[in-house]
Amino acid sequence: MASVETAAEHERILREIESTDTNCIGPTLRSVYDGQEHGLFMDKLDARIRNHDREIEKMCNHHFQGFVDSITELLKVRGEAQKLKSQVTETNRCLQDDGKELMTSMEELQQCRVQQRNIATTIDKLTHCLPVLEMYRRLQEQMRAKRYYPALRTLEQLEQTCLPKAGQYRFCSIMAENIPKLRVQIQDTAMTQLRDFLESIRKHSDKIGETAIKQAQLQRSMDSSVSVQHRALNGRRHRKEVFAGGTVTQSDGDGGSPLSEQDSGILDVEDDEDDEMPGAQDLVDFSPVYHCLHIHTVLGLRDVFESYYRKQRRKQARLVLQPHSNMHETLEGYRRYFNQIVGFFVVEDHVLHTTQGLVNRAYVEELWELALSKIVAALRTHSSYCDDPDLVLDLKNLIVLFADTLQGYGFPVSQLFDMLLEMREQYGEILLKRWNITFRQVLDQDNYSPIPVSTEEEYKSYTSQFPMQDPELDKLPFPKKLPFSEFVPKVYSQLKEFIYACLKYSEDLHLSSTEVDDMIRKSTNLLLTRTLSHCLQYAIKKKNVGLAELVQVIINTTHLEQSCHFLEEFISNITNVPPDTANTTKLYGTSTFKDARHAAEAEIYTSLNAKIDQFLQLADYDWMALVQTSGTLEPSDYLIDLIAFLNSTFSVFTNLPGKVAQTACMSACKHISTSLMQLLLDTEVKQISMGALHQLDTDVKECEGFARAGPVAGFQGDTLLLAFSDLRQLLDLFTLWDWSTYLADYGKPTCRYLRVNPNNALTLLEKMRESSRKNNVFAQFRKTDRDRQKLIDTIIKQLRNLIVHHHA
Repeated sequence: MASVETAAEHERILREIESTDTNCIGPTLRSVYDGQEHGLFMDKLDARIRNHDREIEKMCNHHFQGFVDSITELLKVRGEAQKLKSQVTETNRCLQDDGKELMTSMEELQQCRVQQRNIATTIDKLTHCLPVLEMYRRLQEQMRAKRYYPALRTLEQLEQTCLPKAGQYRFCSIMAENIPKLRVQIQDTAMTQLRDFLESIRKHSDKIGETAIKQAQLQRSMDSSVSVQHRALNGRRHRKEVFAGGTVTQSDGDGGSPLSEQDSGILDVEDDEDDEMPGAQDLVDFSPVYHCLHIHTVLGLRDVFESYYRKQRRKQARLVLQPHSNMHETLEGYRRYFNQIVGFFVVEDHVLHTTQGLVNRAYVEELWELALSKIVAALRTHSSYCDDPDLVLDLKNLIVLFADTLQGYGFPVSQLFDMLLEMREQYGEILLKRWNITFRQVLDQDNYSPIPVSTEEEYKSYTSQFPMQDPELDKLPFPKKLPFSEFVPKVYSQLKEFIYACLKYSEDLHLSSTEVDDMIRKSTNLLLTRTLSHCLQYAIKKKNVGLAELVQVIINTTHLEQSCHFLEEFISNITNVPPDTANTTKLYGTSTFKDARHAAEAEIYTSLNAKIDQFLQLADYDWMALVQTSGTLEPSDYLIDLIAFLNSTFSVFTNLPGKVAQTACMSACKHISTSLMQLLLDTEVKQISMGALHQLDTDVKECEGFARAGPVAGFQGDTLLLAFSDLRQLLDLFTLWDWSTYLADYGKPTCRYLRVNPNNALTLLEKMRESSRKNNVFAQFRKTDRDRQKLIDTIIKQLRNLIVHHHA
């Protein structure tokens, strides 16, 4: 059984050897050698080989003739093949000979194709590199020409477009490395130019503002009737046209004309009277601002630039708004201050309207609010030092022009006009001080005499200065005298000058006619009631003023009082406000001149009484004089001189109003009577004799004669004599010794001695008693003297009882 299986296995291995590729026979043979029947397998293999050899031999025998025929044909073919080989060899040789030139041409063509490809590649690379180089060359030229904004645009195009297309080349890497440095360089250079520009406009803001103010002044003089709002609108339209033109020029592709290294931002404009005045903006080259703004916008640093610009301008604003310490000394100091401020805000207004967002309206308004508060504070402080009305008026005109200029640029200036109204009070006070000096000079230089007029021209000259209407004086022939002194026309002219000065300040303050009229009237009232009134009081109260001067003052003030309604008309004419308008302030001139006249009248009375006192001081009565038994008593010398003085004085009073002269005369008589009464009742006079009373009675009669003669017209009957009635009744009581009547009728309306005061009578009687006692040492030995003494004692006792009863 095992041999059968072995034979079958050997058979399988042989079939496998026959059918398997020789490369894979190894495992099959290994299985034979691994087995135990190696010899048996070799026998079978030999048998199989012999079997195959027999088959091959059979097959060869079967195909031998065909083989021979094939060999014979093959030999023939070999001969032909040799011929063919020879021909092929020859042909190959010929072909090789002929192909050498072709190969050379092919190699040359191949080399040309390589070169062509290299050239094409080079051209393509150069096509991308040449724009880079060209752009870099242009960049260098723009940098050298200081055209930084176009350079920045070129730099941006170079970085974003050209360099990426050029590829990775060393020069491209170098360029790429230099781009940030160039940006920083451009930014630094632009900031340097901006700083130069800011410094330049700070230095030249005075000139810019001066030009802007001159333009506003020219505009106002060309059409003074146009309202401020209309002027501001026209100015704004004109500036917009100028700004639009400037913007197109300075914001083109090349960024405007290149700036030289010396460019300071201020353009040189030749002054030519025949040419039109250049605008304030025409004096400034704003291209550094535009360039810097565009450059920072491209760099993405616009916010940084805006913040820097505003911060620097705020610092400059604080410097501009700081006035010089001596600004108040001259008008030129104020003018420079205003010019700088106007120049600053003209520049800011131009930047506001020619740039988009570098400065905005809120920023400019904030700056203006700051400036306005500082300007008002500075003007209040410095103007308070000024005591020259002309300088204040010039300053007001300058402030108005300053305000109108800035209002034309759209800035609100109401606070400035409010401050001008405040300064109006200060201006009024300064005017009052100046006119106080003027009035005092007029009063001091006046001769207090009526003005003599010799010709018609002189008369018209005075009547043109002072509104006088006196038909009777007009009819008098020349030469003649005006009733008033030089003081009247001069004061009236000065009042008009003051009104004109007030009107000048009110001009261009945008006030209504009613407000101007009210302002002038109030100021004039202050001048009348305070300044002129004080000056008149000074003239009246000063030392060494005679009665004639006081009389002339009264006449002068009377005429000035009558001229007050002409002043009312004068103010109404210059303000075009009718005097009968509701709420119109009335002038207080009438009351002022009345008060002055009353003061002069009182001074006349006081001066006249003082003069009388001087005469009375010369009175030297002999209070112990004996009664003169023979002849007539003569008035005292001092009294004769006093009455002569009064007669001459009252003759001067003819031009005074009647009541003034009458009052002065009555006052003088009363003062004389009172003074003589005081002489009688003086405590230093201890004794009075009847002889002294007779002398005093004679003097009183002289005074009564003066009063009866009527030194001043206008008294009715013996009215003036009433001034001496108290003294007359007292003297009559003693000289007539009519005590019984006095004591019996005392207190009755019909009493003859109604005006005799019992106290005065008692005092005088006691002095007589003392006189009787000392002069009549031996009177006790004479019955008549003893009886008289007893009578005096009895009368004294009765008078005392009467006084006690009267008080009870």
